[in-house]
Amino acid sequence: MWLKPEEVLLKNALKLWVTQKSSGYFVLQRRRGHGDAGGRFTGRLVGALDAVLDSNARVAPFRILLQVPGSQVYSAIACGELLNGSEVYWAIAIGATAEEINQHWEWLEQNLLHTLSVFDNKEDIVSFVKGKVKALIAEETSSKLAEQEEDPEKFREALVKFESRFNFPEAEKLITYYSCCCWKGKVPRQGWLYLSINHLCFYSFFLGKELKLIIPWVEVQKLERTSNVFMTDTVRVTTPNKERDFSTFLNIAEAFRIMEQLADVTLRRLLDNEIFELDPGLQDPTQITKRDLEARAQNEFFRAFFRLPRKEKLHEVVDCSLWTPFSRCHTAGRMYTSDSYICFASKENGCCNVIIPLREVISIEKMEDTSLLPNPIIVSIRSKTAFQFIELKDRDTLVENLLQRLKEVNSSNPVQCNNLQNKKQNTPEFASTCVLGDCEPEGPGTEAAQSKDRSECDKESSYMLNAEALRSDFHQSGMAGLDFGKIPSCSQSREQIKESLWNDHFVEYGRTVCMFRTEKIRKLVAMGIPESLRGKLWLLFSDAVTDLASHPGYYVHLVEASMGKCCMATEEIERDLHRSLPEHPAFQSETGIAALRRVLTAYAHRNPKIGYCQSMNILTSVLLLYAKEEEAFWLLVAVCERMLPDYFNHRVIGAQVDQSVFEELIKEQLPELAEHMKDLTTLASISLSWFLTLFLSIMPLESAVNVVDCFFYDGIKAIFQLGLAILEANAVDLCNSKDDGQALMILSRFLEHVKNEESPLPPIGNHHAFFSDDQEATPVTEIANLIHDSYEKFGDHSVEQIEHMRYKHRIRVLQSHEDTTKQNVLRVVIPDVSILPEDLEELYDLFKREHLIRCYWDTTSPVVERHDPSRPYAEQYRIDAQQFTNLYKLVSPWTCGEHTDVLAKRTFRLLDENLDRLIEFKGLASCLDVMYNGEMNEKIKLLYKLHIPPALTENERDSQSPLKNPLLSTSRPLVIGKANGDAVDYQKQLKQMLKDLAKEKDTKTEKELPKMSQREFIQFCKTLYSMFHEAPEENDLYQAIATVTTLLLQIGEVGQRSISLGSGSDEFTEDLQPEAAAADQDAVFTDTVKTPHKDSQSSPVTEGDWTVSFEHILASLLTEQSLVNFFEKPLELKPKLENAKLHQYSLKTNGMSCQSRGEQTKLSTQ
Repeated sequence: MWLKPEEVLLKNALKLWVTQKSSGYFVLQRRRGHGDAGGRFTGRLVGALDAVLDSNARVAPFRILLQVPGSQVYSAIACGELLNGSEVYWAIAIGATAEEINQHWEWLEQNLLHTLSVFDNKEDIVSFVKGKVKALIAEETSSKLAEQEEDPEKFREALVKFESRFNFPEAEKLITYYSCCCWKGKVPRQGWLYLSINHLCFYSFFLGKELKLIIPWVEVQKLERTSNVFMTDTVRVTTPNKERDFSTFLNIAEAFRIMEQLADVTLRRLLDNEIFELDPGLQDPTQITKRDLEARAQNEFFRAFFRLPRKEKLHEVVDCSLWTPFSRCHTAGRMYTSDSYICFASKENGCCNVIIPLREVISIEKMEDTSLLPNPIIVSIRSKTAFQFIELKDRDTLVENLLQRLKEVNSSNPVQCNNLQNKKQNTPEFASTCVLGDCEPEGPGTEAAQSKDRSECDKESSYMLNAEALRSDFHQSGMAGLDFGKIPSCSQSREQIKESLWNDHFVEYGRTVCMFRTEKIRKLVAMGIPESLRGKLWLLFSDAVTDLASHPGYYVHLVEASMGKCCMATEEIERDLHRSLPEHPAFQSETGIAALRRVLTAYAHRNPKIGYCQSMNILTSVLLLYAKEEEAFWLLVAVCERMLPDYFNHRVIGAQVDQSVFEELIKEQLPELAEHMKDLTTLASISLSWFLTLFLSIMPLESAVNVVDCFFYDGIKAIFQLGLAILEANAVDLCNSKDDGQALMILSRFLEHVKNEESPLPPIGNHHAFFSDDQEATPVTEIANLIHDSYEKFGDHSVEQIEHMRYKHRIRVLQSHEDTTKQNVLRVVIPDVSILPEDLEELYDLFKREHLIRCYWDTTSPVVERHDPSRPYAEQYRIDAQQFTNLYKLVSPWTCGEHTDVLAKRTFRLLDENLDRLIEFKGLASCLDVMYNGEMNEKIKLLYKLHIPPALTENERDSQSPLKNPLLSTSRPLVIGKANGDAVDYQKQLKQMLKDLAKEKDTKTEKELPKMSQREFIQFCKTLYSMFHEAPEENDLYQAIATVTTLLLQIGEVGQRSISLGSGSDEFTEDLQPEAAAADQDAVFTDTVKTPHKDSQSSPVTEGDWTVSFEHILASLLTEQSLVNFFEKPLELKPKLENAKLHQYSLKTNGMSCQSRGEQTKLSTQ
């Protein structure tokens, strides 16, 4: 065990210890007399002394010392037992072995030895190692406590530290924490890694330096275990701007697994709306715990391994043994029980798997416990078969739980007979057990139930459903011009041999969905399933037969409900109907087309989230060839919803994830090809159709159905390994290819010439295959040989390995979609603004993060929307008023102290044109572009709009006026004295300004802004005063704005008085500009008080009210050079963005916003 470092003097201890290993900094020693067979006298004496000492005082036989260079003082940092017995420096002992101490030595070699060379100061080495060992001791203690109690004290202490160090809201739940090192360049920083529901956080205080990191999971682009120059095993976290390495974990495998789970859960929750709605476990992140994450990972593996519905929840995993009659012994393995299934998987991969739907179970009974059969139970199913499980721990509880779930399944899904039974048999059949015949029903009344069910279905359905597979119909009818009847005798004999092999297999291993699935059946599948059994075995392997039997009449009701309704999905279906295997006679008539239409339309009605996707038509048409119409529907359900999860949706995320996994497998299995083709995305794009259509679109049909056979038995693993086999077969040609087009032609030509010589049917051309030039002879490849090679060479990847790779690559694919969204938004915004593209990109990141921060902690807000990737790019991320205010404070140049919040809210109301209380990124960018890069008149116009409706509300317009200083009195003369003694006559400037404005009215075509009332003008002036606060030229700006305000107040009074007294008020006219023509005055003053434009949102201004126009304000501001300089001063956005990245999180507390915590706590979100 690890030991708190204590000094040990070796001067007198060397005779008691023998050095076994040493390195530059560490020494492993063995106590003399331990492990010496026939040792010397000293060793025997020491061993005897140790042996006779009291057990509580015995000395550990092994220890590891940290050497302080240049000193005879060592620190014991790890020992098999704690040190005790010396005059001063011994400690308490607990048992030890050589294996234990060697584990610690190996950990030091792998995690610390190479790291220490980066330190220049030897004292720093000692401090670093001591700190690391203390942290390991603390974590070890915490792990032991966690095993004993739900909420250990150590975890509570860590939670307090996490909350105080990072100041997140309470909703940011801590999941777990680890001691580790974070590498900053070549220097490791020892500290603590905190993993919460939304963030990865690291804290270190080392040698007087504090380091805090906050990395949102949603920004993680890659998460992998790797190695660097100094460390053999590290966790690398990659974000858009940086890579961070974390190492020296006590248990790196567990830490990485939890990190992977958290990243996956968070990305699905926040970025993948389609998955979010299907997974209730993602909807309340505050309920996630470390145990939940581990259970979730195990649950997903269970569903993937047995290819069960997404709704299945794993309840128990129990080690046991199952009696396997074919081997005449019990096979060790593990039992998995869920809501509706009992499953078994042998410990030896591929040896034996069993899937038992609970609806097939008749009874679950405990047998007598004996020495030969410890804790046995018997599970009896309807096909008169029983499964014997033994060596079950806590058998009573397990049986009780299974019986309860069996009762629930039987009550919710009463057993129904197959309403499309084999007409050759006189007894009714259960669909889930008897698709292959030779089964007998259990329980009374089944025949009557079957008859009733069939009559109801016939009565309700007005559509004639296909009662047989299309292949059977067209084979039996012997359609003109086809050679279906001219099947070579050798092909017939091969089919008969296959059928005989399968029948023998059924006798020994079972013929229902509960059959024993072994390596033998895999070999039979690889040879190709006989035509007569193909559809039935597809139903069993996929377990679609259970869905079929559990939902009698469901498909008929769907057809009735969906046919005749028009929507986008039905339009796409109609467009693709005649493109589905057009070369096959079954789809050259209305019979096949109508069946295909019904199945696709019914599925689109069942699952509108998927609706219809291209390639579903090709897959469904092949299913209809080998299965009855209703069976084909349930096969399609099995493929779309559990065998190819997330393939057929808006963004085909699942297919892209598997493409990325395929790229990794190419690098791993075909390194030479990967080395030659640096960019594997070409191969990935070529192979996309392989995954989406299971090779049906690019291979001859008679060959591709053999691939589908393997897929229904082995799942996506069969497609991966076959793809690798195809690339290996063409590796030489691909390495010699000059470009992507040539590589495409090589693979297309190869796949077109994959034949199935054993097929009893005549070859059918492939309309979907790529066109290739056959001038050069292309060798023919037999599909059976290709499949055999794929299993032999590439069949060693387990489901668990594939699922692990899917976790890793799902992160990359989702982030790739995010990058695409970002680039599309920026492409639209960049032409309309003058902000530099790199600054605009950083602004987008801040905008997106602000949206996500609210999603992290405030799920109750009525206007906060989740990320919806189905929306247009520009609308996928939007923010509300509070989020906009937070961003405004961080990036806007117009900060006005306490008035900033008010100005931000007005800006938001101005940008929220559709009044949905949300704005898009384009609105924020255009607004900031005016503030930073606009001309003075554009900036003043924006300010003007912020002080009239809708930006300014009635409540704000009634706020107290700041204009009570005598400086702003309208009775002051319009002559201002300057510092140098000069004077400026503003009456002359006003006269000229009014003339210019009058002339502009005739030529102006732009929509006129509403006039500003006196109360609105007061708010406008208040904003200007606030903006000038703490400016370098603050006094000059105050003097200038006082002058302009006085001028504008008099302009407003001129208009108000002219309306009150009539346009010919000689007295007032002479006071202001005696030489001005009355016509000029009338033109300007009348315009001043006109009722606003009918489209204006401003409140009506009654005749005689005080008003001022935008043109008046702009012209007045232009008369003051200091104001012109202020608004035309160049502004830099980049410093604001850099500061915002550091402090965006510091605005968030339990109330979602607070004052910044200042410079003392700088957080890096990279």
